[in-house]
Amino acid sequence: MDVTATDIDGLLIVRLKAHRDRRGCFMETWRAEWGKKLRVSRPFVQDNLCRSEAAGVVRGLHFQRPPAAQAKLVWVGRGAVFDAAVDLRLGSPTYGRWHALVLSEENMLRFYVPEGFAHGYMTLEAGTEFHYKVGAYYSPEHEGGIRFNDPALGIPWPKISPLISEKDEKLPSLADLQSPFSYGKTRFTGGG
Repeated sequence: MDVTATDIDGLLIVRLKAHRDRRGCFMETWRAEWGKKLRVSRPFVQDNLCRSEAAGVVRGLHFQRPPAAQAKLVWVGRGAVFDAAVDLRLGSPTYGRWHALVLSEENMLRFYVPEGFAHGYMTLEAGTEFHYKVGAYYSPEHEGGIRFNDPALGIPWPKISPLISEKDEKLPSLADLQSPFSYGKTRFTGGG
């Protein structure tokens, strides 16, 4: 496993080794000991799969408030997404900044998003399958988010007509959010 830091503390890009031959490929997708390299402190407790039937499906930007805050390790099994995470940790030198990348079945990258970030993606292909491991169980009463297309963020989403849920359309802007996260007090969770 190779880990590359982004310009935002805690956000990591993970590249796993794929063994390829004429039959296809084999890859270890998770080992408990990798959690230490990602600076995580407790096991992932839930794996999720989301399949989107169209290009342009937007999910996010989501988070869960403490005590149910989630660290995430995300990747694409089929298709491709434009994936983004926004720093919501009050007092962070990068508060309100984002990092984005393309995750696809071809590049096989993983993106580690610790607690304290809003996370979301837009599908780039129909039939995209998005996978994620999370460090806390889904808790509807702790869910929150910010608008994916908040002009103040300036995230360069692909020029695809977005298909978004009514709930996500009603999310607040970053300026209207009272962040529940503090820099330095956020536990990195979700590992092995």
